[in-house]
Amino acid sequence: MLDKIAKVLRDNPLSGLAAAVADAATGKTPEGSAHQFSFEGLRGGELPLSQFAGRPLLVVNTASKCGFTPQYKGLEELFEKYGGKGLAIVGVPSNDFANQEPGSADDIAEFCEINYGVTFPLAAKVPVTGAEAHPFFKWIAEQRPYARPRWNFHKYLFDGQGKLVEAAGSFVKPTSASLVKPIEKMLAASSK
Repeated sequence: MLDKIAKVLRDNPLSGLAAAVADAATGKTPEGSAHQFSFEGLRGGELPLSQFAGRPLLVVNTASKCGFTPQYKGLEELFEKYGGKGLAIVGVPSNDFANQEPGSADDIAEFCEINYGVTFPLAAKVPVTGAEAHPFFKWIAEQRPYARPRWNFHKYLFDGQGKLVEAAGSFVKPTSASLVKPIEKMLAASSK
């Protein structure tokens, strides 16, 4: 029965949350750890995810010219509320969907700082789908195909060991209960 439910949920391409539920129903989770990956920082330097070991980590593929771009505000709200308690957020700009991130690193940084006051780290722009995808996104797609990004602002929440806890699609706001509750639970557990 669970397999049939999982198939129905997976066949709905609009819902990253449905896919996450389907994968949870079948017990699938990516092997390995998000901490094995590193990005180049938007302003240069390395951005290894291992630096966030022991902390909840939210990785989001982003774009500046998308209908979901206002979610930067929600991401910054999360970071302001929970960053001091241990939550890490990394935005990963990508131009994969409808050329909605055409700008340079300076353009992206300026846009995010001026329009949304973004203070969490941003990676350099990378592909998130297909053969040219960054290894992090290839890993997600290989291990949990229905959690791969289908559009901008797909969200991946990892625990302190870098294990995927939640995958949420573009329509799920960063401040939704489906993300906030597991973040709060992980932060409460780590403060004990």
